[in-house]
Amino acid sequence: MSERLSVGDAAPDFTLPDADGNDVSLASLRGKSVIVYFYPAAMTPGCTKQACDFRDSLDSLQAHGYAVLGISPDKPAKLAKFRERDGVTFPLLSDPDKEVLQAYGAFGEKTMYGKKVTGVIRSTFVVDADGKIAVAQYNVKATGHVAKLRRDLGLD
Repeated sequence: MSERLSVGDAAPDFTLPDADGNDVSLASLRGKSVIVYFYPAAMTPGCTKQACDFRDSLDSLQAHGYAVLGISPDKPAKLAKFRERDGVTFPLLSDPDKEVLQAYGAFGEKTMYGKKVTGVIRSTFVVDADGKIAVAQYNVKATGHVAKLRRDLGLD
């Protein structure tokens, strides 16, 4: 089980391929706030709902100075299909080795349908302009999460 991050921790840096195979690094976004969210699998109902909620809030989030990155263990080709199918307008990044998921404490034991399993823990982080964790939320719900995050950030 990887350790969980807390507010004030340095955000683990990463460089991962996006849906088109282009590398995206957290360091390249230093100077702006970045919402990094981890989700289990592209094209599943909950993950689709969450991605569409971020998509629908993206203009407002960007107007408040936030960039959004979604990360899952899916390969870039699947992320490209997901992006095209659902009109996702922010980068979806591929972490098939789960190294970044583990660095953020977003992979490990969780309860699913009453059973303990090992997998992606749906989690969201806000990384501030200095690269520090400003918000760390684990075991978030797919539905309604973006609205809650907006309230937590004082955007609504």
